[in-house]
Amino acid sequence: MKTIRRAALCLCLASSLLYACGGKTQEGSAKDAEQKKGSSAAAEEKAESESEKQGKAASEISFMIPDWGVPTEEMLKDFEEQSGVKVNVLTTGWDDIRNKISTAAAGKTAAADVFEVDWSWVGEFQKAGWIAPISLSQEDMDDMVSAKTFSVDGTLYAVPYSNDYRIAYYNKSMFDQAGISEPPKTWKEVISDAKLLKEKGICEYPVSNPMSADEKSTTTFLWLAYTLDGKVFNEDNTLNREAALDALSILDEINREGLSDPANRAVSEAFPRLRNGEAAFMVGPSSNVMAVNDPRKSKVVGQVIPILLPGKEAQAEVTTPFAEAVGISPYSKNPEGAKKFVEWYSSPEVQYQLYEEISNLPTRTSVLEKLLKDGKIQNPGAMLELAKRIESPFPNGVPIYYTRMSTEIFNTINQMANEKLSAEEAADQLVEKVNKIVKEG
Repeated sequence: MKTIRRAALCLCLASSLLYACGGKTQEGSAKDAEQKKGSSAAAEEKAESESEKQGKAASEISFMIPDWGVPTEEMLKDFEEQSGVKVNVLTTGWDDIRNKISTAAAGKTAAADVFEVDWSWVGEFQKAGWIAPISLSQEDMDDMVSAKTFSVDGTLYAVPYSNDYRIAYYNKSMFDQAGISEPPKTWKEVISDAKLLKEKGICEYPVSNPMSADEKSTTTFLWLAYTLDGKVFNEDNTLNREAALDALSILDEINREGLSDPANRAVSEAFPRLRNGEAAFMVGPSSNVMAVNDPRKSKVVGQVIPILLPGKEAQAEVTTPFAEAVGISPYSKNPEGAKKFVEWYSSPEVQYQLYEEISNLPTRTSVLEKLLKDGKIQNPGAMLELAKRIESPFPNGVPIYYTRMSTEIFNTINQMANEKLSAEEAADQLVEKVNKIVKEG
């Protein structure tokens, strides 16, 4: 009896244990399945989140530009609607842009997807790998003559958006008072006319040209040497002494004859003197065509005529560009969006609109022609003709050592302006220093 009862008890215990184990196994499986389901959902949610982030990044770009190149909010909204790309504008001072780009590039990141590229930066940026190549059709290249300035070895690296080329200006009213019926066509005539204007007391300092130790003196030297001799540098990038001496001799004579304000040796205020009525002749930026006829900026509205640059024996056949452009970072996470923006920003329709909205002078000849035809620019003179005659003074593109070279040029010009060097001595000094930089570069 004990044996039967013991067997029954064992059977019951075994049955209970089996039930307990079986229940626990089913419960664990259900829990594991639930955990797996939750883990899978979390993974899917994370994947969707990452996808959303990537999609958002793909639909946005950043644009680093000085305040003078910022499109209006309405224009940017139109671009976003057309392209699906939102533009985050990073308004940045011109002097700060280069440093931000170089710092970011050192870490192989983009300071911005699209950014400002000054004409003088392109050689350095290309050599350092801070800027990506850009393709333009031949039709666009022909329409934007200054685009060649942003090419290195035949490859384009930035698209110009703000035109700046040199134009000669003379105050016809002052010349008429002096009995001078024609604008000067050569530098000999410029100096002769200036002496007469000074002698008759019409203008104390008739010619205004930069002579201070800064970039404006360098660009003055570049356009003057190039328009006089058709060259500044030789094919090996060394400085052409004859061209340098021709340019320096003219600047030296104007200075020593007291035809240019001595204040120009110390301060960079040569260009405003024309529209302030303090000068009768100047070669300066194309933007002055608008400035001299703006009553808010000018005291000589309607008196100043834009003309071709003077030359040696006749008017110069060319002018030189110093334009602003936009380029794309090679580290951009949205290169396609950046490309779409550059195409839009440099398109004929947008260039026309940028002039109307922010007074940005177009780099497309076709747009400039339309603005003139529509009467948007008053008293343009030779503005359009010169826009078609733009040529770069750099036979092999802007060099990577431009900043060092520019410093030597403007310091030498300033020494000559302060009569510490003759034109001959200044030319010799420049040839020696520039060619040394070329060799090192």
